[in-house]
Amino acid sequence: MDIRWLGHACFVIKGGSATIITDPYSPDTGYSLGKPEADIVTVSHQHPGHAYVQGVGGTPYVVGGPGEYEVSGVLIIGIATFHDGENGQKMGRNTVYVMDVDEISVCHLGDLGHTLTPAQLEAIHNVDVLLLPVGGVSTINATTAAQVVRQLEPKVVVPMHYQTSASGRELEPVGKFLKEIGGEQTTPQSKLTFTRSTLPTSSQVFLCQYPER
Repeated sequence: MDIRWLGHACFVIKGGSATIITDPYSPDTGYSLGKPEADIVTVSHQHPGHAYVQGVGGTPYVVGGPGEYEVSGVLIIGIATFHDGENGQKMGRNTVYVMDVDEISVCHLGDLGHTLTPAQLEAIHNVDVLLLPVGGVSTINATTAAQVVRQLEPKVVVPMHYQTSASGRELEPVGKFLKEIGGEQTTPQSKLTFTRSTLPTSSQVFLCQYPER
């Protein structure tokens, strides 16, 4: 399984049976989506920075809310959460997705706005790769993100939704999260590749590099 970051909360996850794109964004985020193609697109919530499905080529199946889906050999479970810490009263709802790709459990948290409840933790269950917002403002900040990592205990943590030179929004930098989690500043990689047998044995943070266009 290969993972590439397209900026903001958008990743390309390429497995043996399908390619998934998470939370495609509109151009006003400051990032450039390019012209990616996918078999499946997941949308965590209907905000322009996360639901620009028309920017994805091909004829992807769009997963847009809680429930259980099986598409192109990929099992996806959507779990209802909130975009803020006040039960959605400020910013509405958010869907967390758990995807079984090449026998690896990948969890994309979207714009999660709170730590996870016991029921949500039970629904998410075991996570191998966690795609985690860390930049605050419209989602969890570095401190809360570190708490979520401790809740889920994934093998791989990939930060997303933080300030970069391309980002058109003022978010917290990823360094704040790395300091909070106690991780070292690692070199961003253009692509992450994992198999079931090459996953770390304990939580490790990996940074993805945004492909400047």
